[in-house]
Amino acid sequence: MAGDERVEELRRRKALAKLGGGKERTDAQRAKGKRTARERVELLLDSGSFVEMDAFVEHRTTEFGMDQKRIAGDGVVTGHGTIDGRTVFVFSQDFTVFGGSLGEMHANKIVKIMDMAMKVGAPVIGLNDSGGARIQEGVISLGGYAEIFYRNVLASGVVPQISAILGPCAGGAVYSPAMTDFIIMAKGTSNMFITGPGVIKAVTGESVTFEALGGALTHAEKSGVAHFAAEDEAEALRIVRRLLSYLPSNNVDDPPVLAAEDDANRMDPELATIVPREPNKPYDMLEVIKRIVDRGSWFEVHGLWARNIVVGFARLTGHPIGIVANQPKVLAGTLDNSSSIKAARFVRFCDSFNIPLLTFVDVPGFLPGSDQEFGGIIRNGAKLLFAYSESTVPKVTIVTRKAYGGAYDVMSSKHIRGDFNFAWPSAELAVMGPEGAVQIIFKKEIEEAADPAKREKELVREYRERFANPYIAARMGYLDDVIEPVETRPRVIHAFAVLRTKRETRPPKKHGNMPL
Repeated sequence: MAGDERVEELRRRKALAKLGGGKERTDAQRAKGKRTARERVELLLDSGSFVEMDAFVEHRTTEFGMDQKRIAGDGVVTGHGTIDGRTVFVFSQDFTVFGGSLGEMHANKIVKIMDMAMKVGAPVIGLNDSGGARIQEGVISLGGYAEIFYRNVLASGVVPQISAILGPCAGGAVYSPAMTDFIIMAKGTSNMFITGPGVIKAVTGESVTFEALGGALTHAEKSGVAHFAAEDEAEALRIVRRLLSYLPSNNVDDPPVLAAEDDANRMDPELATIVPREPNKPYDMLEVIKRIVDRGSWFEVHGLWARNIVVGFARLTGHPIGIVANQPKVLAGTLDNSSSIKAARFVRFCDSFNIPLLTFVDVPGFLPGSDQEFGGIIRNGAKLLFAYSESTVPKVTIVTRKAYGGAYDVMSSKHIRGDFNFAWPSAELAVMGPEGAVQIIFKKEIEEAADPAKREKELVREYRERFANPYIAARMGYLDDVIEPVETRPRVIHAFAVLRTKRETRPPKKHGNMPL
C-alpha cells in the first residue's frame, strides 16, 4: 500500500505541475488569443512524442515574499520530442507563471536542454512568451540570460536554432532569439524590442504603440529581425515544422532527402520567354525559381524584407538546396545595405549546415545614393562577398540577364569559387551597362559628333551587340557553359549530383574577421 501512496503522490505532483499558474491565469492567456505553454508544445511536435524534463524544478528565491510563491516548473516547460520522426529539443515559456519571467532555475532548465541538444546533435526550438528578467532575483536572472546567450553562440553552426515569438520578448531577452538561426513571430500577439513604448516616451518624447514598435510586421518588413510573420500561433508552429523539413539535425548530417516526385529531366518552355528582350524591363525572379525547382517545394525566407533579393529553400529531386536570387522587379535587383545583409546571413547558414547553394543573377550593380554610402554599403556589400567566398558547400550559379560591376563578382562568380557557373543567352557580363560604358569610352567622340545624341545611340547599339552577351566570359572560362533557359532544371540537377562528393578546405585559422 505504501508503494501505491508514493505513486499517487507522484501523480498528484505531476498533475499540479501541468496546471501552470492556475485556471484564472490560463483563462486570461486564452482571452488574449494565446495558447498555454504545453498546448504549444503539443501542437508543434508529433502527436504523443513529447517527453518533459525538470517538471518539478522550483526557484530558490526567498526575497520579496517569493518563498511563499513556488510553482513547479518555474515558468518554462522543457523537454524533447520529434518532428516528422526526428528528435528536437524544445522549451516553451509559460506566461501564466510569474509572467514567464526568467530566473535562475528557469534559465537552468533551458541551458540543460541546449547542452543536451549539442551532445546528441538535435535542433533547439524556443517558444518565447516572457515578461523578461525576474526582477525579484536581480542580477541572478541576468546571469541566467548570459548563460543562455553563451549556449546560443556555442550551438551556432552546430545544431539549428529556431525561435518562435508568441508573446512579449523585451530587453535583454531579445538577444537569445537574435542569435538563433530563424525567428518566427505571430501577428497581433507577439512583440520584440529593447526598450518599450513607456521608456521611449520618457526619454525621447516619441509616442509609439507596442505593435508599431515591435510587432511581427514591423520586424518582418522594416528591421529584418523576423524571418517570418505568421497569421497566428498555429501558423507560426507550422512554419517551424516546415522549416525543419529542409534542414539537417546538425552540422555533420546531410539535409533530409524526400522521395522525388518531379521529373529530373523536365524542361519548362515558359523559361524561354520569361526574361524580356528589353534590358531595363522588370520580371519576377520567383517565376524563374518555381519553374526550375521541384514543384511545390519553394519556401521563401525573409520574404517581406529587402525584397530586391530573394532567399529561401527548395528541393531538386527531393534534395534540399538554398537559393539566393536578385529580384529585378524590386529596385531593379540592385544590391543595397539590407539585401546584402539578408543574403550574407542566409549563405552562411546554408554553408554551416551542408545545404548546397543555387544563385540566380540579374544585378545591375549596387544601389547608388548617399543614403546607401552613409549606411555602410561598402561594409555591408563586403559581408555578402565574404560569405560566398568563405562557403565550401556546392555552389551553382545561373546568370539570367545582367551581371555588372562588382556585383557580378559578389554573386557567387567563378572567381570566388562558384563550382558551376552557367549563363542564359540573354546574359550580359560587363563592368557596367552599355550606356554608361559608351559615355566613358567614347566621351570625346560623342561630344565632337555633329549629332551627339544620334552618335551615342549608334555606339550603344554597337557596344551591346559586341559586349552585352555571355560569350566573352565563356571564352575566358568564367562561365562553364551558356545554356538554353528551358534546359536549366536538368543541367542544375546534374551539376549538384556531380558536386555531391565535393570536398574543399580553407586555410587553418581560428576564424575570419568578417566586416560586421
